[in-house]
Amino acid sequence: MTEPVLDVRGVSKRFPGVLALDDVSLTVAPGEVHALVGENGAGKSTLIKILTGVYRPDAGQVHYLGQPVGFGRPLDAQAAGISTIYQEVNLVPLMSVARNLFLGREPRGRFGLIDTARMNREAGEVLARFGITVDPRLPLHSLGLGAQQMVALARAVAVDAKVVIMDEPTSSLEPREVETLFRVVRELSGRGIAIIYVSHRLDELYQLCDRVTVLRDGRRVHTGELAQLDRLSLISLMLGRDVADVRRHGLTGFSAHDAGDVEPILRVRDLTVRHQLHGVSFDVRPGEVTGLGGLLGSGRSETAKAVVGALGADGGTVDMAGRRLKRRTPAGAIRAGMAMLPEDRKAEGIIPGLSVRENIVLAALPRLSRFGVVSRARQDRVVETFMKRLRIKAASPEQKVSELSGGNQQKVLLARWLCLNPRLLLLDEPTRGIDVGAKAEVQALIDELAAEGLAVVLISSDLEELVEGRTASWCCAPAPSSASCPATTSPRTTSWPRWHRRQPMTDTTAVPAASVDRARLARWAQDYGVYAAVAALVLFNIAFTDNFLQTATLRTQLVQVAPWSSRRWAWRWSSAARASTCPSAR
Repeated sequence: MTEPVLDVRGVSKRFPGVLALDDVSLTVAPGEVHALVGENGAGKSTLIKILTGVYRPDAGQVHYLGQPVGFGRPLDAQAAGISTIYQEVNLVPLMSVARNLFLGREPRGRFGLIDTARMNREAGEVLARFGITVDPRLPLHSLGLGAQQMVALARAVAVDAKVVIMDEPTSSLEPREVETLFRVVRELSGRGIAIIYVSHRLDELYQLCDRVTVLRDGRRVHTGELAQLDRLSLISLMLGRDVADVRRHGLTGFSAHDAGDVEPILRVRDLTVRHQLHGVSFDVRPGEVTGLGGLLGSGRSETAKAVVGALGADGGTVDMAGRRLKRRTPAGAIRAGMAMLPEDRKAEGIIPGLSVRENIVLAALPRLSRFGVVSRARQDRVVETFMKRLRIKAASPEQKVSELSGGNQQKVLLARWLCLNPRLLLLDEPTRGIDVGAKAEVQALIDELAAEGLAVVLISSDLEELVEGRTASWCCAPAPSSASCPATTSPRTTSWPRWHRRQPMTDTTAVPAASVDRARLARWAQDYGVYAAVAALVLFNIAFTDNFLQTATLRTQLVQVAPWSSRRWAWRWSSAARASTCPSAR
Protein backbone atom coordinates (compact mmCIF):
# COMPACT_ATOMS: atom_id res chain seq x y z
CA MET A 1 0.00 0.00 0.00
CA THR A 2 1.26 3.48 -0.83
CA GLU A 3 2.52 5.45 2.16
CA PRO A 4 0.04 8.27 2.89
CA VAL A 5 1.34 11.77 2.39
CA LEU A 6 -0.96 13.01 5.16
CA ASP A 7 -2.10 10.95 8.14
CA VAL A 8 -4.37 12.45 10.82
CA ARG A 9 -4.62 10.22 13.91
CA GLY A 10 -7.28 10.73 16.58
CA VAL A 11 -7.31 14.52 16.49
CA SER A 12 -9.59 16.37 18.94
CA LYS A 13 -10.17 20.08 19.40
CA ARG A 14 -12.32 21.81 22.00
CA PHE A 15 -13.50 25.41 22.16
CA PRO A 16 -15.36 26.97 25.10
CA GLY A 17 -18.60 25.02 25.33
CA VAL A 18 -18.08 23.18 22.02
CA LEU A 19 -16.26 19.96 21.12
CA ALA A 20 -15.40 20.83 17.51
CA LEU A 21 -13.48 17.62 16.72
CA ASP A 22 -13.72 14.31 18.57
CA ASP A 23 -11.14 11.62 17.74
CA VAL A 24 -11.07 12.32 13.98
CA SER A 25 -8.73 10.36 11.70
CA LEU A 26 -8.00 10.90 8.03
CA THR A 27 -5.45 9.52 5.54
CA VAL A 28 -4.69 10.88 2.08
CA ALA A 29 -2.41 9.13 -0.41
CA PRO A 30 -0.26 10.83 -3.08
CA GLY A 31 -2.35 11.62 -6.16
CA GLU A 32 -5.62 10.95 -4.35
CA VAL A 33 -8.57 13.35 -4.53
CA HIS A 34 -10.22 12.92 -1.14
CA ALA A 35 -13.64 14.44 -0.44
CA LEU A 36 -14.29 15.90 3.01
CA VAL A 37 -18.02 16.46 3.57
CA GLY A 38 -20.46 17.14 6.37
CA GLU A 39 -23.06 19.61 7.56
CA ASN A 40 -22.06 23.11 8.58
CA GLY A 41 -20.57 22.87 12.05
CA ALA A 42 -19.49 19.25 11.52
CA GLY A 43 -15.82 20.18 12.00
CA LYS A 44 -14.48 20.48 8.44
CA SER A 45 -13.14 24.01 8.82
CA THR A 46 -11.58 23.20 12.20
CA LEU A 47 -9.79 20.18 10.75
CA ILE A 48 -8.49 22.27 7.84
CA LYS A 49 -7.20 24.91 10.25
CA ILE A 50 -5.37 22.27 12.26
CA LEU A 51 -3.73 20.90 9.11
CA THR A 52 -2.63 24.40 8.07
CA GLY A 53 -1.30 25.60 11.43
CA VAL A 54 -4.09 27.98 12.41
CA TYR A 55 -5.07 25.80 15.39
CA ARG A 56 -3.17 23.23 17.43
CA PRO A 57 -4.96 19.98 18.30
CA ASP A 58 -5.78 19.26 21.94
CA ALA A 59 -5.21 15.55 21.34
CA GLY A 60 -3.97 13.32 18.54
CA GLN A 61 -1.22 13.76 15.96
CA VAL A 62 -0.77 14.84 12.37
CA HIS A 63 1.84 12.95 10.32
CA TYR A 64 3.09 14.55 7.11
CA LEU A 65 5.45 12.68 4.78
CA GLY A 66 5.86 10.04 7.48
CA GLN A 67 6.91 12.46 10.22
CA PRO A 68 4.83 13.95 13.07
CA VAL A 69 4.34 17.68 12.59
CA GLY A 70 2.84 20.55 14.55
CA PHE A 71 2.74 23.68 12.46
CA GLY A 72 2.75 26.83 14.56
CA ARG A 73 1.45 29.13 11.82
CA PRO A 74 0.05 28.87 8.28
CA LEU A 75 3.34 30.07 6.77
CA ASP A 76 5.09 26.99 8.22
CA ALA A 77 2.50 24.68 6.64
CA GLN A 78 2.84 26.44 3.29
CA ALA A 79 6.63 26.20 3.42
CA ALA A 80 6.32 22.47 4.12
CA GLY A 81 4.12 22.00 1.04
CA ILE A 82 0.52 22.20 2.33
CA SER A 83 -1.38 24.84 0.37
CA THR A 84 -4.98 25.93 0.95
CA ILE A 85 -7.68 27.58 -1.16
CA TYR A 86 -10.35 29.00 1.12
CA GLN A 87 -13.99 29.54 0.23
CA GLU A 88 -13.65 33.26 0.95
CA VAL A 89 -10.93 34.88 -1.15
CA ASN A 90 -8.03 35.71 1.20
CA LEU A 91 -5.96 37.98 -1.01
CA VAL A 92 -5.02 41.67 -0.96
CA PRO A 93 -7.51 43.60 -3.12
CA LEU A 94 -5.40 46.75 -3.57
CA MET A 95 -2.33 44.86 -4.77
CA SER A 96 -1.86 43.76 -8.35
CA VAL A 97 -2.68 40.25 -9.50
CA ALA A 98 1.05 39.50 -9.85
CA ARG A 99 1.83 40.76 -6.33
CA ASN A 100 -0.91 38.52 -4.94
CA LEU A 101 0.43 35.50 -6.80
CA PHE A 102 3.95 35.99 -5.44
CA LEU A 103 3.05 37.45 -2.04
CA GLY A 104 5.79 36.51 0.41
CA ARG A 105 8.05 35.05 -2.28
CA GLU A 106 8.55 37.95 -4.68
CA PRO A 107 11.48 37.62 -7.13
CA ARG A 108 14.29 39.97 -6.17
CA GLY A 109 16.75 41.83 -8.33
CA ARG A 110 19.70 44.06 -7.55
CA PHE A 111 19.92 45.61 -4.08
CA GLY A 112 17.14 43.30 -2.89
CA LEU A 113 14.39 45.23 -4.71
CA ILE A 114 11.40 43.43 -6.22
CA ASP A 115 11.99 42.57 -9.87
CA THR A 116 8.59 43.79 -11.09
CA ALA A 117 9.16 42.96 -14.76
CA ARG A 118 10.12 39.36 -13.99
CA MET A 119 7.26 39.00 -11.51
CA ASN A 120 4.69 40.22 -14.05
CA ARG A 121 6.12 37.95 -16.75
CA GLU A 122 6.07 34.84 -14.56
CA ALA A 123 2.60 35.72 -13.26
CA GLY A 124 1.31 35.88 -16.83
CA GLU A 125 2.74 32.40 -17.49
CA VAL A 126 1.09 30.98 -14.35
CA LEU A 127 -2.27 32.56 -15.20
CA ALA A 128 -2.11 31.27 -18.78
CA ARG A 129 -1.92 27.70 -17.46
CA PHE A 130 -5.34 28.23 -15.86
CA GLY A 131 -6.89 29.93 -18.87
CA ILE A 132 -6.97 33.32 -17.08
CA THR A 133 -6.26 36.09 -19.57
CA VAL A 134 -6.17 39.08 -17.21
CA ASP A 135 -3.38 41.64 -17.13
CA PRO A 136 -1.25 40.66 -14.08
CA ARG A 137 -0.54 44.34 -13.47
CA LEU A 138 -4.20 45.15 -12.76
CA PRO A 139 -5.28 45.54 -9.12
CA LEU A 140 -7.05 42.44 -7.84
CA HIS A 141 -10.22 44.32 -6.81
CA SER A 142 -10.87 45.24 -10.47
CA LEU A 143 -11.63 41.56 -11.22
CA GLY A 144 -14.88 39.77 -10.54
CA LEU A 145 -15.24 37.41 -7.61
CA GLY A 146 -14.91 34.35 -9.83
CA ALA A 147 -11.69 35.61 -11.41
CA GLN A 148 -10.31 36.40 -7.95
CA GLN A 149 -11.06 32.82 -6.92
CA MET A 150 -9.12 31.54 -9.94
CA VAL A 151 -6.18 33.77 -8.94
CA ALA A 152 -6.31 32.26 -5.44
CA LEU A 153 -6.26 28.80 -7.04
CA ALA A 154 -3.27 29.73 -9.19
CA ARG A 155 -1.42 31.08 -6.14
CA ALA A 156 -2.03 27.90 -4.14
CA VAL A 157 -0.84 25.63 -6.94
CA ALA A 158 2.09 27.81 -8.02
CA VAL A 159 4.02 26.93 -4.85
CA ASP A 160 5.74 23.54 -4.63
CA ALA A 161 2.82 21.88 -2.87
CA LYS A 162 2.44 18.21 -2.03
CA VAL A 163 -1.02 18.60 -0.50
CA VAL A 164 -3.63 21.09 -1.76
CA ILE A 165 -6.74 21.71 0.34
CA MET A 166 -9.69 23.19 -1.58
CA ASP A 167 -12.53 24.58 0.53
CA GLU A 168 -15.59 25.18 -1.69
CA PRO A 169 -13.41 26.28 -4.64
CA THR A 170 -16.29 26.50 -7.14
CA SER A 171 -18.70 28.54 -5.01
CA SER A 172 -17.93 31.73 -7.01
CA LEU A 173 -17.08 30.24 -10.40
CA GLU A 174 -19.10 30.10 -13.59
CA PRO A 175 -19.33 26.82 -15.55
CA ARG A 176 -16.39 27.59 -17.86
CA GLU A 177 -14.15 28.30 -14.90
CA VAL A 178 -15.37 25.18 -13.11
CA GLU A 179 -14.23 23.09 -16.07
CA THR A 180 -10.82 24.75 -15.86
CA LEU A 181 -10.65 23.94 -12.16
CA PHE A 182 -11.53 20.29 -12.81
CA ARG A 183 -8.79 20.08 -15.42
CA VAL A 184 -6.25 21.51 -12.98
CA VAL A 185 -7.33 19.10 -10.23
CA ARG A 186 -6.86 16.14 -12.56
CA GLU A 187 -3.43 17.44 -13.63
CA LEU A 188 -2.35 17.84 -10.01
CA SER A 189 -3.57 14.35 -9.18
CA GLY A 190 -1.65 12.95 -12.14
CA ARG A 191 1.52 14.61 -10.80
CA GLY A 192 1.11 12.83 -7.46
CA ILE A 193 -0.21 15.81 -5.51
CA ALA A 194 -2.82 14.91 -2.89
CA ILE A 195 -6.07 16.91 -2.95
CA ILE A 196 -8.51 17.36 -0.05
CA TYR A 197 -11.69 18.61 -1.70
CA VAL A 198 -14.43 20.20 0.42
CA SER A 199 -17.71 20.89 -1.36
CA HIS A 200 -21.45 20.73 -0.84
CA ARG A 201 -22.04 20.23 -4.55
CA LEU A 202 -22.39 16.48 -4.82
CA ASP A 203 -22.08 16.40 -8.61
CA GLU A 204 -18.54 17.74 -8.31
CA LEU A 205 -17.59 15.11 -5.73
CA TYR A 206 -18.71 12.24 -7.94
CA GLN A 207 -16.82 13.68 -10.92
CA LEU A 208 -13.50 14.22 -9.15
CA CYS A 209 -13.07 12.33 -5.90
CA ASP A 210 -11.74 8.85 -5.22
CA ARG A 211 -12.61 8.48 -1.54
CA VAL A 212 -14.78 10.35 0.94
CA THR A 213 -14.71 11.09 4.66
CA VAL A 214 -17.97 12.18 6.28
CA LEU A 215 -17.96 14.25 9.49
CA ARG A 216 -21.00 14.77 11.67
CA ASP A 217 -21.04 16.73 14.94
CA GLY A 218 -17.25 16.70 15.10
CA ARG A 219 -16.89 12.94 14.60
CA ARG A 220 -15.93 10.81 11.65
CA VAL A 221 -18.89 8.65 10.69
CA HIS A 222 -17.64 7.17 7.41
CA THR A 223 -14.55 6.80 5.23
CA GLY A 224 -14.55 4.77 2.03
CA GLU A 225 -14.69 4.67 -1.75
CA LEU A 226 -17.06 7.32 -3.05
CA ALA A 227 -18.13 5.18 -6.01
CA GLN A 228 -19.65 2.67 -3.57
CA LEU A 229 -22.03 5.28 -2.12
CA ASP A 230 -25.05 6.56 -3.99
CA ARG A 231 -26.13 10.15 -3.54
CA LEU A 232 -28.96 9.50 -1.08
CA SER A 233 -26.74 7.30 1.11
CA LEU A 234 -24.11 10.03 1.23
CA ILE A 235 -26.70 12.64 2.22
CA SER A 236 -28.17 10.37 4.88
CA LEU A 237 -24.69 9.91 6.40
CA MET A 238 -24.17 13.67 6.47
CA LEU A 239 -27.58 14.40 8.04
CA GLY A 240 -27.85 11.35 10.28
CA ARG A 241 -31.21 10.45 8.77
CA ASP A 242 -32.55 7.31 7.12
CA VAL A 243 -32.30 7.03 3.35
CA ALA A 244 -36.08 6.59 3.13
CA ASP A 245 -36.59 9.83 5.05
CA VAL A 246 -34.24 11.70 2.72
CA ARG A 247 -36.01 10.26 -0.33
CA ARG A 248 -39.43 11.24 1.03
CA HIS A 249 -38.54 14.87 1.76
CA GLY A 250 -36.40 15.45 -1.34
CA LEU A 251 -33.20 17.47 -1.72
CA THR A 252 -34.69 20.98 -1.63
CA GLY A 253 -37.06 22.64 0.76
CA PHE A 254 -39.24 24.32 -1.85
CA SER A 255 -42.85 23.55 -2.61
CA ALA A 256 -44.93 24.83 -5.48
CA HIS A 257 -47.38 27.60 -4.63
CA ASP A 258 -49.02 30.50 -6.40
CA ALA A 259 -49.07 34.03 -5.07
CA GLY A 260 -52.42 34.66 -6.70
CA ASP A 261 -53.54 37.65 -8.73
CA VAL A 262 -52.51 40.46 -6.38
CA GLU A 263 -50.93 43.85 -6.92
CA PRO A 264 -47.13 43.85 -7.04
CA ILE A 265 -45.40 45.14 -3.93
CA LEU A 266 -42.27 45.96 -5.98
CA ARG A 267 -42.27 47.50 -9.44
CA VAL A 268 -38.97 48.08 -11.21
CA ARG A 269 -39.02 49.90 -14.55
CA ASP A 270 -36.12 50.54 -16.93
CA LEU A 271 -33.47 50.34 -14.22
CA THR A 272 -30.15 51.34 -15.78
CA VAL A 273 -26.59 51.43 -14.44
CA ARG A 274 -23.93 52.46 -16.88
CA HIS A 275 -21.98 49.48 -18.29
CA GLN A 276 -23.80 47.09 -15.93
CA LEU A 277 -27.60 47.17 -16.36
CA HIS A 278 -29.77 48.32 -19.23
CA GLY A 279 -33.54 48.74 -19.01
CA VAL A 280 -34.31 46.18 -16.30
CA SER A 281 -38.03 45.84 -15.53
CA PHE A 282 -39.86 43.32 -13.35
CA ASP A 283 -42.56 42.98 -10.69
CA VAL A 284 -42.62 41.07 -7.41
CA ARG A 285 -45.87 40.22 -5.64
CA PRO A 286 -46.51 39.38 -1.98
CA GLY A 287 -46.15 35.67 -1.40
CA GLU A 288 -44.07 35.27 -4.55
CA VAL A 289 -40.51 33.98 -4.86
CA THR A 290 -38.93 35.59 -7.91
CA GLY A 291 -35.73 33.99 -9.17
CA LEU A 292 -32.84 35.79 -10.85
CA GLY A 293 -30.31 33.57 -12.56
CA GLY A 294 -27.39 33.87 -14.94
CA LEU A 295 -23.63 33.73 -15.22
CA LEU A 296 -21.27 35.64 -12.99
CA GLY A 297 -21.06 39.23 -14.17
CA SER A 298 -24.41 39.14 -15.95
CA GLY A 299 -26.01 41.68 -13.62
CA ARG A 300 -27.78 39.58 -10.98
CA SER A 301 -26.20 41.12 -7.88
CA GLU A 302 -26.04 44.57 -9.46
CA THR A 303 -29.82 44.50 -9.97
CA ALA A 304 -30.50 43.83 -6.30
CA LYS A 305 -27.99 46.46 -5.17
CA ALA A 306 -29.49 49.05 -7.50
CA VAL A 307 -33.00 48.31 -6.18
CA VAL A 308 -31.99 48.90 -2.54
CA GLY A 309 -29.79 51.90 -3.34
CA ALA A 310 -26.42 50.29 -2.63
CA LEU A 311 -25.47 50.88 -6.30
CA GLY A 312 -26.20 54.23 -7.90
CA ALA A 313 -28.55 54.01 -10.88
CA ASP A 314 -28.42 56.26 -13.93
CA GLY A 315 -32.08 55.81 -14.79
CA GLY A 316 -35.27 53.93 -14.05
CA THR A 317 -37.83 53.86 -11.25
CA VAL A 318 -38.46 51.67 -8.22
CA ASP A 319 -41.90 51.62 -6.57
CA MET A 320 -42.30 49.89 -3.20
CA ALA A 321 -45.84 49.26 -1.95
CA GLY A 322 -47.21 51.88 -4.34
CA ARG A 323 -44.73 54.54 -3.25
CA ARG A 324 -42.01 55.87 -5.58
CA LEU A 325 -38.51 55.71 -4.05
CA LYS A 326 -36.97 58.88 -5.43
CA ARG A 327 -33.65 59.02 -3.59
CA ARG A 328 -32.68 55.41 -3.15
CA THR A 329 -30.34 54.68 -0.24
CA PRO A 330 -29.89 51.51 1.86
CA ALA A 331 -31.35 53.30 4.90
CA GLY A 332 -34.37 54.43 2.90
CA ALA A 333 -34.85 50.92 1.53
CA ILE A 334 -34.87 49.49 5.05
CA ARG A 335 -37.45 52.06 6.14
CA ALA A 336 -39.58 51.13 3.11
CA GLY A 337 -39.58 47.46 4.17
CA MET A 338 -36.76 46.06 2.04
CA ALA A 339 -33.93 43.85 3.28
CA MET A 340 -31.02 42.41 1.31
CA LEU A 341 -28.68 39.52 2.07
CA PRO A 342 -25.40 40.19 0.15
CA GLU A 343 -23.50 37.58 -1.83
CA ASP A 344 -20.13 38.11 -0.13
CA ARG A 345 -21.01 37.57 3.53
CA LYS A 346 -17.40 38.07 4.67
CA ALA A 347 -16.84 41.50 3.07
CA GLU A 348 -20.39 42.91 3.05
CA GLY A 349 -22.28 40.95 5.70
CA ILE A 350 -20.92 39.81 9.03
CA ILE A 351 -18.80 41.91 11.38
CA PRO A 352 -16.20 39.32 12.47
CA GLY A 353 -15.18 41.01 15.72
CA LEU A 354 -18.73 41.09 17.09
CA SER A 355 -20.66 38.28 18.74
CA VAL A 356 -23.54 36.32 17.26
CA ARG A 357 -25.98 38.38 19.35
CA GLU A 358 -24.53 41.69 18.24
CA ASN A 359 -24.59 40.67 14.57
CA ILE A 360 -28.22 39.53 14.72
CA VAL A 361 -29.62 42.64 16.42
CA LEU A 362 -27.39 45.12 14.57
CA ALA A 363 -30.07 46.37 12.15
CA ALA A 364 -32.83 46.23 14.78
CA LEU A 365 -31.12 48.33 17.48
CA PRO A 366 -33.28 51.45 16.83
CA ARG A 367 -36.41 49.35 17.28
CA LEU A 368 -35.09 47.72 20.45
CA SER A 369 -34.22 50.99 22.15
CA ARG A 370 -36.25 53.48 24.19
CA PHE A 371 -34.98 57.03 24.59
CA GLY A 372 -31.65 55.91 23.14
CA VAL A 373 -31.18 53.04 25.63
CA VAL A 374 -31.15 49.55 24.11
CA SER A 375 -33.02 46.91 26.08
CA ARG A 376 -30.81 43.88 26.65
CA ALA A 377 -33.80 41.75 27.57
CA ARG A 378 -35.49 42.50 24.24
CA GLN A 379 -32.23 41.73 22.44
CA ASP A 380 -31.98 38.36 24.17
CA ARG A 381 -35.57 37.46 23.25
CA VAL A 382 -35.00 38.29 19.57
CA VAL A 383 -31.69 36.39 19.44
CA GLU A 384 -33.10 33.34 21.22
CA THR A 385 -36.08 33.22 18.88
CA PHE A 386 -34.07 33.32 15.66
CA MET A 387 -31.24 31.07 16.86
CA LYS A 388 -33.85 28.40 17.56
CA ARG A 389 -35.86 29.02 14.41
CA LEU A 390 -32.84 28.91 12.09
CA ARG A 391 -30.98 26.27 14.14
CA ILE A 392 -27.84 28.39 14.43
CA LYS A 393 -25.08 26.26 15.96
CA ALA A 394 -23.04 28.30 18.41
CA ALA A 395 -21.63 27.79 21.89
CA SER A 396 -23.63 30.81 23.07
CA PRO A 397 -24.98 34.07 21.66
CA GLU A 398 -21.79 35.72 22.90
CA GLN A 399 -19.51 33.60 20.71
CA LYS A 400 -17.75 35.58 17.98
CA VAL A 401 -19.48 35.14 14.64
CA SER A 402 -16.10 34.66 12.93
CA GLU A 403 -15.72 31.37 14.81
CA LEU A 404 -18.85 29.88 13.23
CA SER A 405 -18.96 27.81 10.07
CA GLY A 406 -19.92 29.49 6.78
CA GLY A 407 -23.44 28.12 6.85
CA ASN A 408 -24.11 29.35 10.37
CA GLN A 409 -22.73 32.77 9.46
CA GLN A 410 -25.23 32.85 6.60
CA LYS A 411 -28.03 32.01 9.02
CA VAL A 412 -26.92 34.83 11.34
CA LEU A 413 -27.20 37.29 8.44
CA LEU A 414 -30.62 35.97 7.53
CA ALA A 415 -31.73 36.36 11.14
CA ARG A 416 -30.48 39.97 11.16
CA TRP A 417 -32.94 40.94 8.44
CA LEU A 418 -35.83 38.71 9.42
CA CYS A 419 -36.00 40.34 12.85
CA LEU A 420 -36.98 43.58 11.08
CA ASN A 421 -40.15 41.94 9.68
CA PRO A 422 -39.44 43.12 6.12
CA ARG A 423 -42.06 43.13 3.35
CA LEU A 424 -39.51 42.37 0.61
CA LEU A 425 -36.45 40.17 1.03
CA LEU A 426 -33.67 40.13 -1.58
CA LEU A 427 -31.41 37.09 -1.13
CA ASP A 428 -28.16 37.00 -3.12
CA GLU A 429 -26.86 33.41 -3.17
CA PRO A 430 -28.33 32.56 0.28
CA THR A 431 -27.38 28.88 0.00
CA ARG A 432 -23.88 29.41 -1.35
CA GLY A 433 -21.30 27.30 0.48
CA ILE A 434 -23.68 25.58 2.91
CA ASP A 435 -24.41 21.88 3.23
CA VAL A 436 -27.43 20.08 1.83
CA GLY A 437 -29.16 19.91 5.20
CA ALA A 438 -28.76 23.61 5.96
CA LYS A 439 -29.60 24.40 2.34
CA ALA A 440 -32.92 22.57 2.61
CA GLU A 441 -33.63 24.38 5.87
CA VAL A 442 -32.99 27.80 4.32
CA GLN A 443 -35.10 26.90 1.29
CA ALA A 444 -37.93 25.68 3.50
CA LEU A 445 -37.71 28.90 5.50
CA ILE A 446 -37.91 30.98 2.29
CA ASP A 447 -40.91 28.93 1.25
CA GLU A 448 -42.54 29.47 4.65
CA LEU A 449 -41.92 33.23 4.51
CA ALA A 450 -43.45 33.42 1.04
CA ALA A 451 -46.48 31.46 2.22
CA GLU A 452 -46.90 34.06 4.99
CA GLY A 453 -47.06 36.83 2.38
CA LEU A 454 -43.44 37.98 2.22
CA ALA A 455 -42.16 38.90 -1.25
CA VAL A 456 -38.79 37.26 -1.99
CA VAL A 457 -36.24 37.83 -4.75
CA LEU A 458 -33.90 34.83 -4.90
CA ILE A 459 -30.60 35.23 -6.76
CA SER A 460 -28.83 31.95 -7.40
CA SER A 461 -26.36 30.30 -9.76
CA ASP A 462 -28.06 26.94 -9.09
CA LEU A 463 -30.65 26.46 -11.84
CA GLU A 464 -32.23 23.53 -10.00
CA GLU A 465 -32.83 25.81 -7.03
CA LEU A 466 -34.39 28.47 -9.26
CA VAL A 467 -36.65 26.12 -11.20
CA GLU A 468 -38.11 24.01 -8.40
CA GLY A 469 -41.25 25.54 -6.93
CA ARG A 470 -40.69 29.01 -8.33
CA THR A 471 -43.62 31.29 -8.95
CA ALA A 472 -41.63 33.38 -11.39
CA SER A 473 -38.09 33.26 -12.67
CA TRP A 474 -35.99 35.47 -14.91
CA CYS A 475 -32.63 34.76 -16.42
CA CYS A 476 -29.91 37.39 -16.59
CA ALA A 477 -28.79 37.10 -20.21
CA PRO A 478 -25.54 38.52 -21.58
CA ALA A 479 -27.43 40.73 -24.02
CA PRO A 480 -31.03 41.40 -25.08
CA SER A 481 -30.73 38.91 -27.89
CA SER A 482 -29.54 36.08 -25.64
CA ALA A 483 -32.84 34.43 -24.88
CA SER A 484 -31.51 30.88 -24.72
CA CYS A 485 -31.06 30.78 -20.93
CA PRO A 486 -33.47 28.37 -19.28
CA ALA A 487 -36.17 30.12 -17.27
CA THR A 488 -39.62 29.47 -15.98
CA THR A 489 -42.24 32.17 -15.89
CA SER A 490 -45.78 32.42 -14.75
CA PRO A 491 -48.38 33.39 -17.40
CA ARG A 492 -48.33 37.02 -16.28
CA THR A 493 -44.51 37.40 -16.62
CA THR A 494 -43.90 36.55 -20.21
CA SER A 495 -41.60 39.47 -21.07
CA TRP A 496 -37.88 39.19 -20.52
CA PRO A 497 -35.91 42.04 -18.99
CA ARG A 498 -33.02 43.34 -21.02
CA TRP A 499 -29.61 42.96 -19.47
CA HIS A 500 -26.40 44.62 -20.49
CA ARG A 501 -23.48 42.45 -19.49
CA ARG A 502 -20.12 43.86 -18.57
CA GLN A 503 -17.02 42.67 -20.36
CA PRO A 504 -16.01 39.14 -19.22
CA MET A 505 -14.02 39.11 -16.00
CA THR A 506 -11.06 37.54 -17.73
CA ASP A 507 -11.03 39.86 -20.73
CA THR A 508 -9.04 43.10 -20.76
CA THR A 509 -9.00 43.80 -24.48
CA ALA A 510 -11.70 46.45 -24.13
CA VAL A 511 -9.73 48.57 -21.63
CA PRO A 512 -8.88 51.97 -23.20
CA ALA A 513 -5.23 52.79 -23.58
CA ALA A 514 -5.53 55.86 -21.37
CA SER A 515 -6.95 53.76 -18.54
CA VAL A 516 -4.09 51.29 -18.83
CA ASP A 517 -1.59 54.19 -18.67
CA ARG A 518 -3.21 55.60 -15.55
CA ALA A 519 -3.24 52.18 -13.94
CA ARG A 520 0.44 51.71 -14.80
CA LEU A 521 1.26 55.10 -13.30
CA ALA A 522 -0.66 54.25 -10.14
CA ARG A 523 1.20 50.95 -9.77
CA TRP A 524 4.54 52.68 -10.29
CA ALA A 525 3.67 55.30 -7.67
CA GLN A 526 2.66 52.57 -5.24
CA ASP A 527 5.95 50.73 -5.67
CA TYR A 528 8.43 53.59 -5.99
CA GLY A 529 6.55 56.73 -4.92
CA VAL A 530 8.32 57.03 -1.56
CA TYR A 531 11.76 56.81 -3.14
CA ALA A 532 10.84 59.38 -5.77
CA ALA A 533 9.48 61.77 -3.14
CA VAL A 534 12.66 61.53 -1.05
CA ALA A 535 14.86 62.07 -4.11
CA ALA A 536 12.81 65.11 -5.16
CA LEU A 537 13.05 66.56 -1.65
CA VAL A 538 16.82 66.16 -1.56
CA LEU A 539 17.25 67.74 -4.99
CA PHE A 540 15.00 70.64 -4.02
CA ASN A 541 17.07 71.35 -0.90
CA ILE A 542 20.35 71.10 -2.78
CA ALA A 543 19.08 73.68 -5.26
CA PHE A 544 17.46 76.16 -2.88
CA THR A 545 18.93 75.61 0.63
CA ASP A 546 22.24 77.26 1.37
CA ASN A 547 24.97 74.98 2.73
CA PHE A 548 22.61 71.99 2.63
CA LEU A 549 25.43 69.51 2.04
CA GLN A 550 27.62 70.82 4.88
CA THR A 551 28.17 68.60 7.91
CA ALA A 552 26.45 70.92 10.36
CA THR A 553 23.30 71.11 8.27
CA LEU A 554 23.15 67.33 7.78
CA ARG A 555 23.68 66.82 11.51
CA THR A 556 20.74 69.10 12.29
CA GLN A 557 18.50 67.30 9.79
CA LEU A 558 19.41 63.89 11.21
CA VAL A 559 18.67 64.93 14.78
CA GLN A 560 15.32 66.44 13.77
CA VAL A 561 13.98 63.57 11.69
CA ALA A 562 15.51 60.56 13.46
CA PRO A 563 13.27 58.61 15.88
CA TRP A 564 14.16 58.77 19.57
CA SER A 565 15.92 55.39 19.44
CA SER A 566 18.21 56.69 16.69
CA ARG A 567 18.86 60.24 17.85
CA ARG A 568 21.65 59.24 20.24
CA TRP A 569 23.40 57.45 17.37
CA ALA A 570 22.87 60.49 15.09
CA TRP A 571 24.22 62.87 17.73
CA ARG A 572 27.33 60.72 18.33
CA TRP A 573 27.97 60.45 14.60
CA SER A 574 27.62 64.22 14.10
CA SER A 575 29.77 64.96 17.18
CA ALA A 576 32.52 62.69 15.90
CA ALA A 577 32.36 64.38 12.53
CA ARG A 578 32.55 67.82 14.15
CA ALA A 579 35.52 66.81 16.30
CA SER A 580 37.39 65.47 13.29
CA THR A 581 36.97 68.76 11.41
CA CYS A 582 37.36 71.18 14.33
CA PRO A 583 40.49 70.62 16.52
CA SER A 584 39.32 73.17 19.07
CA ALA A 585 36.37 70.95 19.93
CA ARG A 586 38.66 68.24 21.32
